[in-house]
Amino acid sequence: MGTLAGKKVLVTGASSGIGEACATAFAREGALVIVAARRRQRLDALATRLGREVGGAFEAHTLDVRDRAAVERFAADISHRHGALDILVNNAGLARGLAPLHQGSVEDWEEMIDANLKGLLYVTRAFLPAMVAAGRGHVINIGSIAGHETYPGGNVYCATKHGVTAITRGLAMDLLGTGVRVSSVDPGLVETEFSAVRFRGDEERARAVYTGLQPLTAADVAEAVLFCATRPPHANVRELILVPTAQASVAHVVRKSP
Repeated sequence: MGTLAGKKVLVTGASSGIGEACATAFAREGALVIVAARRRQRLDALATRLGREVGGAFEAHTLDVRDRAAVERFAADISHRHGALDILVNNAGLARGLAPLHQGSVEDWEEMIDANLKGLLYVTRAFLPAMVAAGRGHVINIGSIAGHETYPGGNVYCATKHGVTAITRGLAMDLLGTGVRVSSVDPGLVETEFSAVRFRGDEERARAVYTGLQPLTAADVAEAVLFCATRPPHANVRELILVPTAQASVAHVVRKSP
């Protein structure tokens, strides 16, 4: 049994990519893993796979973090049945488009703001009071290198991830002395569905983002999340920026010719 045996862990946006990898990593450590995402079929497939590979306690719930009332109902149910969470992984989020601001889509902006910022706030607000009352717990936000830097066309996406950085830092101050820790894991280029979602299914354009370099995998990021979650109680990883060796900043990447 792993180091997190019996711990109650919630991972949002767990139907693919980093969220799915985090759920897998925590399940392998023996945690009770509660996953939430919009795509039910993906969640069912994840539950089947983990049941076959890992076993242990696992729950899958359909949830759109942008729906505040749904988040509150979900949190009430989970809290009633399981009590306070031990670990909350705020992973749900997305990018849309890569246009200059004056050509950007307001609908895309609203989708990113609603998921990346408001959704994270809704989930955190719903689950955090029980953690504070219990005097323990850990909130781990999945941010981005885009929360520390900006790049052309990244305007609103970068703004939302800078917002996540600000929320993480402010939350650490708010929770000082409560026994609840706060961390963020902020990756650079990770090959997941991220770019396909950003470019609305344009697979060729999405593949080009990772051409000529070895990007991070979702499992790499999950290992970093697990590292944060398994520090001893007196230690806390506040911010962890994880990038491929081939990436120095959002705008500085070395690519090899085919």
